Amino acid sequence: MPKMGESITEGTIINWLIKEGDSFEEGDIILEVATDKVDNEVPAPACGKLVKTLFEAKDVVPVGEVIALLEVSDAVESSKKQSTESKQSNSLPSKKKTTKKPQTAQPVVNSISNSFSVNNTNTFFSPLIISIAKAQHISFEELARIPATGKDGRLRKSDVFQYIQDGRPYKFAQPVVHDPTAYRIPQLTFEKGKGMIVEMDRMRQMIADHMVYSKHTSPHVTAYVEADLTNMVNWRNANKKAFQEKYGERLTFTPLFVEAVAKAIKDFPNINASVDGTNIIVKDDINIGMATALPSGNLIVPVVNNADTKDLKTLAANVNDLAAKARDNKLAGDDIKGSTFTISNVGTFGSVMGTPIINQPEVAILALGIIKKRPEVIETENGDEIAIRSMMYLSLSFDHRVVDGFLGGSFVRRVADYFEQFDTNRKI
Repeated sequence: MPKMGESITEGTIINWLIKEGDSFEEGDIILEVATDKVDNEVPAPACGKLVKTLFEAKDVVPVGEVIALLEVSDAVESSKKQSTESKQSNSLPSKKKTTKKPQTAQPVVNSISNSFSVNNTNTFFSPLIISIAKAQHISFEELARIPATGKDGRLRKSDVFQYIQDGRPYKFAQPVVHDPTAYRIPQLTFEKGKGMIVEMDRMRQMIADHMVYSKHTSPHVTAYVEADLTNMVNWRNANKKAFQEKYGERLTFTPLFVEAVAKAIKDFPNINASVDGTNIIVKDDINIGMATALPSGNLIVPVVNNADTKDLKTLAANVNDLAAKARDNKLAGDDIKGSTFTISNVGTFGSVMGTPIINQPEVAILALGIIKKRPEVIETENGDEIAIRSMMYLSLSFDHRVVDGFLGGSFVRRVADYFEQFDTNRKI
């Protein structure tokens, strides 16, 4: 399994494009691998034949694990042999190597309380099962409840996927309590109804799992403010043509939004954080994720790294590049990692406002509604007057474990202030 990003530790095999026994040329795509929403093609390192595949589609494999055996061409073998002999001739004689006995996987013992109702006695989980569980946010306690069909009661990969397909019925299983007044989640059976069955694709399954995990993890609170974007709208309309002629980049509202949000984060750095147990990690870098819709209808979050250090020209170039990659399904693993705060422009779809779900492990996400012209009462030198203004609602969902109402409300108000105080005399 090749390494496909600095922080990528595993990949999911989507499908094999070369079958066992088939020949291939150097550079031919052998298989497709998924890593955290991004699909990657793995090319053949040389000409040869695929002898055996060691993993199947949907298997989650650690980086560096052998996934297939290849028989390379004689020319490549000869070249490798000559290179090896050359290295050996230039080195000093060494003692005969001893073969180490391979280590067997150690059992992972979960700490299940006796108060839990357990369906089986799983005390051993293979690295593959643990990898799948980690990707699906399944705890050891939940794994232990999954019916196992393997030898000696061991949990198999097919058991886990069948359990997920069944809707994870033990996901919210509660400890047995003797207090008759204590609340328990009722065991309900819902009518699924009739209709066309559409199977979730891999990305939709990941999104669904991530959203449920986020809601289950973070107590969401949403704060709303309204902002007058008239100055920003007028400046952009007056300068977008000249900006593109000068820099060769389209000037959308997104880089202007990213710029203002990054400034507000510098004013309130505790909003740029994540939770690690009982610790709060306030991030040094300000990396703004942009929730972006893909042509398939799925969602992905490319990241503008170090947004606070970039000028408008660079921000526009970054935003346009990431948006183009998203449209063409060409985002790489490094394009979607490391975000510390996320914005979601729900106004793109005509929404007035939204209540976004936090992008874990962040502690807040900002939704930007549609920019809409409305008659508003404004204060002038002649007193209150009614004028046509470009207005927007901003809504900030934040994790109430670490972000209180004062911080959340102050931050979203500061973003709105930067929008409203936009300098109309700004030079491009």
